[in-house]
Amino acid sequence: MRSSRRTQASRATEALPGSERIREIDLLRGFALLGILLVNVQSMAGPHTGPGGELSVWWVDEAAEWLVTALVSAKFYLLFSFLFGYSFVLQRASAERAGAPFAPRHLRRLSCLFLLGLVHGVVLFSGDVLMVYAVLSLVLFAVRDIEPRTAVRAAACLVIGVAVCLLVWGLSMVAYAEPVNPQDRTAAIQEMAAAYKGDFGSVVRANLGSLRDSLGWNILYGADMLAAFLVGLAAGRRGLLTDTGRHRARMVRIVVRALPVGLAGSVFMALCHNGPLDARWYDIGSAVGVLTAPALTAAYVCGLLLLLRSRPGGRAAGALAGAGRLALTHYLTQSLVMALVFTGYGLAWYGRHGAAVLLAGCFALYAAQLAYGGLLLRHVRYGPAEWLLRAATLARRP
Repeated sequence: MRSSRRTQASRATEALPGSERIREIDLLRGFALLGILLVNVQSMAGPHTGPGGELSVWWVDEAAEWLVTALVSAKFYLLFSFLFGYSFVLQRASAERAGAPFAPRHLRRLSCLFLLGLVHGVVLFSGDVLMVYAVLSLVLFAVRDIEPRTAVRAAACLVIGVAVCLLVWGLSMVAYAEPVNPQDRTAAIQEMAAAYKGDFGSVVRANLGSLRDSLGWNILYGADMLAAFLVGLAAGRRGLLTDTGRHRARMVRIVVRALPVGLAGSVFMALCHNGPLDARWYDIGSAVGVLTAPALTAAYVCGLLLLLRSRPGGRAAGALAGAGRLALTHYLTQSLVMALVFTGYGLAWYGRHGAAVLLAGCFALYAAQLAYGGLLLRHVRYGPAEWLLRAATLARRP
């Protein structure tokens, strides 16, 4: 039995000739970076306020925020989580090929990941996900020999459980909570803006407070991430990304069937998060989003892989793959740039620009990362963060 499991893991590492990397994983990571950036900037830049500190939103900004919620929010962290679970299988197989015990390698890797996330969350962006990934990696290691079908069933149960929790809480808010007082919200935004426009200590204190306040939600959504980990683990055990060409017909069916379901749920979530429904509907929208986001994420994945196999898409594949190879470095760099722009570390533009301007800036930053990543990989094999994580994993210089 254990021998067959090792065979499954080793089969998943079949990649392009002369390479240990699976190009599809890098492509999807590179694509996911844009979605993560579009969501994170909404938090780091703060709500747009006028000169007097009052909320000031133009219709173009409302439209931009609405589209980000409908098309991006809650989809791309699932994609990153899926790829994390898939990569876990590859890392285990790599350790077996090297004749090295996997447990110490994995423990060193997640310890480094947790420390990177801790610095990132405290100094740059309180919405850090690396610490959550590191903790969930312990769970993934504990269930590493789970059968793929059982893993998918457990993932479905986790997603349903998270959705039920959000739905129950959301229904209680709709039934009993009073609408949010705009003046109270404006006062809270002004206080947060003052903190993030302050000095280094002020920004760190604000990040620490945000990390503390979001702990409960991180635990809840951690279950959703764990579900994606398990699906990625199952896919890795089956080697589904090693030869996507043989799954073309299946991927087309997934796009056709999953896209309408995912879009319908995401549109409802946007109605609850961004209006016209008021803030009391927020968690009901989140519950529906949790249930339907996997469908839209799957449609994105299959649609992208199909597109990149076409002649026009093939031109973008190299840039996306390069960005995916530097995904951790790019993720941390995005937060560094945003911190320099929006906090007291640099320009202190917190709350200064609406969503439309922010999205334009995100696309410009992402384009620069695609270009820079391609140039960097001509001279080095790993980005700085990837080099550090690999050195910690192997306990030696890569």
